Formats: sequence, C-alpha cells, structure tokens
Amino acid sequence: MVKRARLRTLWLSAYAGSSPVSRMKKMERKKTNPQVTELIKELKVLSIKENIKLWKRISKDLEKPTRNYPSVNLWKINKYTKNDETALIPGKVLSQGDLNKKITIAALNFSQEAKDKINKTGKAISIKELIKENPKGKKVRIIG
Repeated sequence: MVKRARLRTLWLSAYAGSSPVSRMKKMERKKTNPQVTELIKELKVLSIKENIKLWKRISKDLEKPTRNYPSVNLWKINKYTKNDETALIPGKVLSQGDLNKKITIAALNFSQEAKDKINKTGKAISIKELIKENPKGKKVRIIG
C-alpha cells in the first residue's frame, strides 16, 4: 500500500500544474525508424513547396502507428489500376495474386516474392524513388 501511494505522489508531482495537452505531448510516441521519419519530412516539405495534396496525405498515413499501415496483395493492385499507371502503397505489398499490367508500384516495403512478381511485368520502387521520378505526383493512385 505504501509503495502504491509513493508512486501516485511521484506521478502527481511530475504532472503538477501542467495542462492535459502538455501531459499528452509527454506521452506522445515518436517513430523509431530514421528512414521513415526522414521520408515523412521530405513528403511534408514537398507537399508545401509544390502545393500537392498527394504527398501530404501519404505523410499523414506514414505518421500513423506501424500496425495501421496497409498490407496490399498484388491481385488488388491489379484490379484497381490501369496500364502505365503508378500505384502508391503507404505500407507493405504482399505476393498473393498475379500482376497482368505494366505498372510501377511504389511502396514502403515489399515481400521478396511480390518484388520478383512485380519486376517480371512492371517495376517496384520505393516511395523515395517515386518522389525523385515524379515530384508532381501525376498518374499516381493510392491503394490501401
């Protein structure tokens, strides 16, 4: 009982006089992957500089917890894209299904099998490479 009371007083003293908002900021979690944080910064800068909402949307998606990143299978990408289009997945691409169209797929992560299947007909690139190739975001479809 004494231990619990001591912990409570320590907790109260740490947050004494602070507003609920500042308490939430202290408890806020940060991304631990430096590549993802760098990518988020790049996307935000590009969205402001070029005034493109696509990059702002992707940066917001990447700021979410990792467990909320989408995992998209190839059959879904094949179903919702057209030829010579770019599919952007702010998460992981998985290998279930086939790819019949010549498309470019940009994603945060790829499974090895998915990368092999994509490179047979199309092209698998990272989101950073997509930013360099297509900074205006033309003919890009977000899936996931």
